[in-house]
Amino acid sequence: MGWLPAPASRGRGRAHRVFHPLAGADLRVLAALLAKAGSIPPGRWHVPALALATAVGRLPFTLAEAAAGHWLPPKEALPAPVFVVGYWRSGTTHLSNLLSRHDGFGILPPIAVGLPQEALGLAQLVRPFIEQFYPKTRLIDRVPLAPDLPQEDELAIANLSPWSFYHGVYFPRRAGDWLVPGLFLNGAGPDELRRFSATLERYLVKMTVQQGRRPLLVRNPAHSARIALIRSIWPDARFIHVHRDPLTVYASAVRMFRTLFRELAIQRAEVDVEALVLETYPALMDRLLGDFAALPPGSGCTVRFEDVERDPLCELERIFTELNLPGFEDGLPKFQAHLRAVASYRKAEHRLAQDEITLVRRRWQPFIERWGSRMQPMATLR
Repeated sequence: MGWLPAPASRGRGRAHRVFHPLAGADLRVLAALLAKAGSIPPGRWHVPALALATAVGRLPFTLAEAAAGHWLPPKEALPAPVFVVGYWRSGTTHLSNLLSRHDGFGILPPIAVGLPQEALGLAQLVRPFIEQFYPKTRLIDRVPLAPDLPQEDELAIANLSPWSFYHGVYFPRRAGDWLVPGLFLNGAGPDELRRFSATLERYLVKMTVQQGRRPLLVRNPAHSARIALIRSIWPDARFIHVHRDPLTVYASAVRMFRTLFRELAIQRAEVDVEALVLETYPALMDRLLGDFAALPPGSGCTVRFEDVERDPLCELERIFTELNLPGFEDGLPKFQAHLRAVASYRKAEHRLAQDEITLVRRRWQPFIERWGSRMQPMATLR
């Protein structure tokens, strides 16, 4: 087809610069964001213009799928999701990708996250075309991307709801209004919380049906701050908390957020990424650990990423056992095949200067004492 890009141009990871994630946003959410965001430089006008055009063009499919949603079963008739939580760069992706190889889990594929309102209809129609533009690896690292690997539902939430930290990434001039409030739902009144809960429930119920009524495996670091809210929707939801050497998390998260702002921001504005990570990690961990302590037996499992790296099958078996998940032995062949497929992957090496280590140790002392850290400072240049 002449209108398709040349094969050599596909999969290079640049499609987001034209087809920004907001191209899948709800029209009302998109209009509200643009009204509050402030000025956008001329070189980026194409992003909101294309997002508005696609929102209008999708509208018949959006309305049809919303109408069909009345026929979805109640959440009580479906298995509750399994949520993988933990701060960004703690290993949630690796563990989720590994768990997703088990046939007992449903996933959130990239197309359903990008077009959440039309996940059952239009998304399936355009999937063969859209998948040609998928990058081979993620923006933030070299972890492989594939249509059958699970994606974070936060991108879907950002397209469906006015409450998401991603809005602060897209519009950094309003980062103070959207980053931390979107993560912790600070300032959301009772009605707004009910709408957020209803949006999350409706989307995950729809995707559970689309995935053959299997329990969804949902990975989202932002849900680390929403465990109590999630349990108000699904009292029998199960949670896996992945933690990692905090100093490594700091170094890697700073790099990740810098990449996100560089690649996804529609406005030009400086954000103090180091301060963002320093402040949100302890706040997120405090809330997560408090909510985890309140979980009933069999609802939560804590995993050390370094243990997953060292003995992944042993840790998987422990997760299945502690959460009363069936079929570990059935999934072994696919777990092993996935581990072989990613065996050549090499993580980026993270180093911090001594003054940075001192700062992080002071600010994150309770978590470093709890989980430890082996990071050594960079050698001093002479």
